[in-house]
Amino acid sequence: MERRSRMSEWLRRRSRSSAGADQPAPGVTELLLSAAAASFPVAPAAHVSGFGCSCDRIGCPTPAVHPVSFAWQTQATTDPEQIARWLRSEPRANFVTATGVNHDVLDVPASAGQIALERLAAEGLAVGPVASRGPGRLLFFTATRGTPEDEDEWWPCELDCHPETLDDHPGLRWHCRGSYVLLPPSRLPDGSVVTWIRPPDLPLPDALPLLDVLADACAQAADEEGEQAAPLPYG
Repeated sequence: MERRSRMSEWLRRRSRSSAGADQPAPGVTELLLSAAAASFPVAPAAHVSGFGCSCDRIGCPTPAVHPVSFAWQTQATTDPEQIARWLRSEPRANFVTATGVNHDVLDVPASAGQIALERLAAEGLAVGPVASRGPGRLLFFTATRGTPEDEDEWWPCELDCHPETLDDHPGLRWHCRGSYVLLPPSRLPDGSVVTWIRPPDLPLPDALPLLDVLADACAQAADEEGEQAAPLPYG
């Protein structure tokens, strides 16, 4: 009898804790649909659960920042009805967009991204959508070259870095075929949120001119951070 009453109380607590959680937070649907309208294919991702990840992997190495399904590349879509179904099924889900299909993403440290934005504005160069992945990274959305006929001319993302090993590549990352990035308003484990700095409906610029500016900005930011970290001379 005591065991049954404990189980009943546990079920009541779960029911109370899930009450009101069957709807996405305000603005989530609009943000995802705006990305889909910009032709960014989206797929559901894991979300923060307690101090970890909503997936069933023990010690998940990338909590709340990976797709739910291994078939995310074929699952990704711009269909608003499918996106609405996913949100009804799991309103707390984060979402990713598959790169190398309709767009690529140049992913840089936030300090380098700010330097690049100032330079791009000063030189009047085209800048497309830009998102902030928490306080640490800026995501520059660009046109993609997709899958060219000459494979020697291009490469899949795995030759640069794999999404699950991104922490090993703190500088410039080029998300192209085979990769993904989180979309606003995904929430990260540290409590920060992915947000748009420049809206998703802007025209996508050519990646190569932007790459030159971002590479220079990354080098400048690294030099400045190195100077700040250098020990003071004795004297």
